[in-house]
Amino acid sequence: MANCADRASQADPRAAVALYEEWLGLQAQVGELQAERNANAKQMKAPLEPAEREALVAQGKALKGRLAGMEAELAELEGRVQEEGRRIPNETHPDAPRGGEDASALVRENGAPRDFAFAPRDHVELAEGLDLVDFNRAAQVSGQKFYYLKNEAAMLELALVNWTMQKLQRKGFTPMMTPDLVREGVLEKCGFQPRGETTQVYSVQDSDLCLAGTAEIPLGGYFMDQILPEDQLPMRLAAFGHCFRTEAGAAGAAGKGLYRVHQFSKVEMFVVGTPEQSEALHQELLDIEVELFSELGLHFKVLDMASADLGAPAYRKFDVEAWMPGLGRYGEISSASNCTDYQARRLNIRYKPAPKPAEGGKKPKKQKNVFVHTLNGTACAVSRMLVAILESHQEEDGSISIPETLWPYTGGLEKICPKETEATTKKKKK
Repeated sequence: MANCADRASQADPRAAVALYEEWLGLQAQVGELQAERNANAKQMKAPLEPAEREALVAQGKALKGRLAGMEAELAELEGRVQEEGRRIPNETHPDAPRGGEDASALVRENGAPRDFAFAPRDHVELAEGLDLVDFNRAAQVSGQKFYYLKNEAAMLELALVNWTMQKLQRKGFTPMMTPDLVREGVLEKCGFQPRGETTQVYSVQDSDLCLAGTAEIPLGGYFMDQILPEDQLPMRLAAFGHCFRTEAGAAGAAGKGLYRVHQFSKVEMFVVGTPEQSEALHQELLDIEVELFSELGLHFKVLDMASADLGAPAYRKFDVEAWMPGLGRYGEISSASNCTDYQARRLNIRYKPAPKPAEGGKKPKKQKNVFVHTLNGTACAVSRMLVAILESHQEEDGSISIPETLWPYTGGLEKICPKETEATTKKKKK
């Protein structure tokens, strides 16, 4: 109860326990009734007088009717147990700040805000001035909060994705391309709620499929119902995927332009490890994010997020917020979460520990299978990365200097210039 209060969760663990105990009691009654029905069926096989057989037939019909009603009641009760149980969030790391978002603690700050000699524009004005994005046509085709990327912006998205994926591959991550559609059950087991007025999930009508809001979901499902050898852990995956979010309730200047949209591309890190590895793996994910965003020349801060701002699966979460000078505020560009065994228990992902050596020359003792820990971190959420890059690297004439680390991935493109004043500048060949 205290953990739910810390996380501002509406879950009621006591109600979940009471429903579970009720389910156990009803399950026992169903078991007794099934045994009685089986005994009745067994008696029917013996030689019987007509009157005896008729009595047993009547008894069998009555048992069948009662059993059907109780099994339906048991199924309904099991659904309520599952629903109440899914609302219960993960435990919270003892060092995570308690309270609302304002209680989140500053972990580190990288760089300093750029000192502009001119009034910085926001990314919408910059992108439209450079013919990089079209919100109006997208609104006619798909609706509000969709967009077309054009010209150098389209190439910049590909450059960011390729640069990020190759960086992660060199760090031992397995590159993955994931499905955009996942089954509702997988989404729920990962700790997301596909139903309800405030859901962020798009559901496919007359289907149990949903559009994934993050590659974390299909990556978690990839390991579902598997038992992994301990010597293969940790397993590091880097997935490129498309993300779809309803952004229910989101409005206002905070969601301007590319900052809050219904569809975007993302490179997601996902790690499966042992309980003993997960703390170090969480720090590893954060260190990678810091390295990536530093190389892009961004000023940002890292926050240890407060308990009430944690999603249900997260035991602890670090957010990275970049300074966006045109918007005049910090904006979240990434997060890294340790979900411990919260998702693994629901997805049934375990590992087989190596046998421990026994004393006295006996055979090694087999160990019970253990639930893994899952972790995730955003390496590159493209739409918000574009916001940060366009606004941080703008020039007074409206041009954009592309971070040098991306030049090998942009075909030599170093700068995006206004079309009417100068052609796109390309890197000079030596």
